[in-house]
Amino acid sequence: MNTAERAEALALAAAHFPELSPPTAGDMLDCLRLELGHEEILDGFQPYGGHRSMAVAPRSILHILSGNTPHAALQTILRGLLLGSHNLVKIPSVGLGKMEGFSSLLPPGLASKLECSRRLEEGWLERAEAWVVFGGDSTVAEFRAKCPPRIPFQAHGHKVSLAVVLDDPECLSCPLAARDVSLFEQQGCLSPHVIYVADDARRYAAALALEMERFALANPVSPMPLAVQAEIAHARADWEFRASGDRDVRVWKGNGWTVVLENGDGFPVSPMHRFIFVKPLPEDLFSCIGHLSSHLGGLGIWPGTPASALRFAGAGFSRICPIGRMQDTPFTWHADSRQNFASLVRWVDFAP
Repeated sequence: MNTAERAEALALAAAHFPELSPPTAGDMLDCLRLELGHEEILDGFQPYGGHRSMAVAPRSILHILSGNTPHAALQTILRGLLLGSHNLVKIPSVGLGKMEGFSSLLPPGLASKLECSRRLEEGWLERAEAWVVFGGDSTVAEFRAKCPPRIPFQAHGHKVSLAVVLDDPECLSCPLAARDVSLFEQQGCLSPHVIYVADDARRYAAALALEMERFALANPVSPMPLAVQAEIAHARADWEFRASGDRDVRVWKGNGWTVVLENGDGFPVSPMHRFIFVKPLPEDLFSCIGHLSSHLGGLGIWPGTPASALRFAGAGFSRICPIGRMQDTPFTWHADSRQNFASLVRWVDFAP
């Protein structure tokens, strides 16, 4: 199969997974063109400056996946298959059902390029010509130490995200913010932990609580392990105790969601599972999040204008978008601020 044929087959399979913001074949080819210069450059030599060049994909790509965001797992597999590489996929020990469903939708020529296992199979490290690793910082460090220097290595480690409401007196962004917080049970790298509000943070938190409840009624919370339930209960009790002696702290809670209003300094890290903090926007937000610069993921803003985005472009975020679209990453997005295809291929130049 050539690149265009692979793109068509992958688009048909991806259409069954709305959480992917499913790319069309044209979207995929556009991404290759943007990153590699030509949509057919994987198939043969194409004009490139004063010569001709061809991008050569890795024969095999190793993917180490985490279970918190299935859409990220599917996106990296889409990229590997679009390149035409054989994909060695280490799925989480608990499994990843969507991967099996995705594989069943592929034509045999592509399905044969997808090899999945719940354990790291013998020989995979030696076979892989590129590594893509999802997980916490310790997981990324473990595999980076094992990866030979000549092998391309894409790391997708721990990230935290947040949102900023610059102007929303009627709290119109609250239903959208509830969606951003609640999708994937707040476990993704683009799930906000804190929403900073420039106007009336208390009013916004109260309105957000109503929308969190509405979203939960339409999209029930996923079952949580007992340990996670205990952690959430402990965090709620801790903040309710603080609220009993501090009028600037307030807690709203429902079936599987929590909203905490607090005015203190710093960046409180959420225990996840629809547990969101609302804080007044400080005069200098950068000083509050500066210690997170190497771990910043996405920023949701309201209003979602280019001028608002430009204000935060230098802070270290890899994605800035309107509130309500934090989880809707297009196929062309620069995950962790890098080009997804260009960092995996090698180049061959031909000078006629």
